[in-house]
Amino acid sequence: MTEKLEGREVSASRRVLSGIVGEPLVHFLAIGAVLLGAYSLLDRAPEAEDASPKEIVLTVDGMAQLLMIFESQWKRQPTQDEFNAMIEDRIRQDVLYREALALGLDKDDTIVKRRMAQKMQFLAEDVAAQQEPTSDELRAWFAGHTDLFTVPARVSFRHLYFSPDKRGGGARDDAEKALAGLEGAPQNAAFAGSAGDHFMFQDYYGDRAPQAIAGEFGPEFADAVASLAPGSWQGPIKSGYGWHLVFVDNKTAGRVPAFEEIEQEIKTAWLGAQKAEAWRKAYEAMRAKYTVVMPVPADADVASAPAAKDAQTPGEPAGAPL
Repeated sequence: MTEKLEGREVSASRRVLSGIVGEPLVHFLAIGAVLLGAYSLLDRAPEAEDASPKEIVLTVDGMAQLLMIFESQWKRQPTQDEFNAMIEDRIRQDVLYREALALGLDKDDTIVKRRMAQKMQFLAEDVAAQQEPTSDELRAWFAGHTDLFTVPARVSFRHLYFSPDKRGGGARDDAEKALAGLEGAPQNAAFAGSAGDHFMFQDYYGDRAPQAIAGEFGPEFADAVASLAPGSWQGPIKSGYGWHLVFVDNKTAGRVPAFEEIEQEIKTAWLGAQKAEAWRKAYEAMRAKYTVVMPVPADADVASAPAAKDAQTPGEPAGAPL
């Protein structure tokens, strides 16, 4: 059943819909409708394909979804003017969409092509997303992809910095001399700080992963620190800033968590992998239906590419199929 809504008829329809929407049970059920229907409501073709090309049909379900979307965003029901504006916006969308199609504005439009291609990918991925893996399937997949879940090693260290800007070419030598005086000293020795220069960031880094250390000091410094044994001052080690003496006080080895610890994360990663695989297979099947003809430079030796002649369409320039 459809209604042509104008003037007071819009107000009457709103009162009916508001009464329905006000029921708690409908609120509960509408959550799913909002999540599943909002995208299609705002980004699909006109709702009634068999309707007259000049007739825009608004359904009760569609209008109820508009109300639900408004309430979910603003935590209240719309006013009469806001409701009328939502209806008019929905009508405007359909009017402009149909007029654009009539003018052929969808043809050879990069943005339209990209959007439609994205929808095709979503459709292919949605098929995979509906699968529910068994625990055995997840365990088998996890066994072959443990690298995705490895917890990296972590290290805590203090460092003394020797600045090339202040010490010039003698920064490394100064660090070596300072190291001799720190032999056997704890990391927090009172005289240790006075041996080096002021560092613009931190003197102590606790429980840091190699990637984090590399991001601040550089990969060579991170690798060197990871190889140090805890419990003594060592170095000098070069970073992007200069030279450092380093005292590692704690190291935690990397590990692969047990399946039970991260089962939900494994499931999420598995679904992502299934989506990617479903899309790859779907695209390969679609791609196989087409022959792509590439242009050949005018001075190219066509004789060296006989396949180009085979793919040529009468009246078109020669091309090389992919």
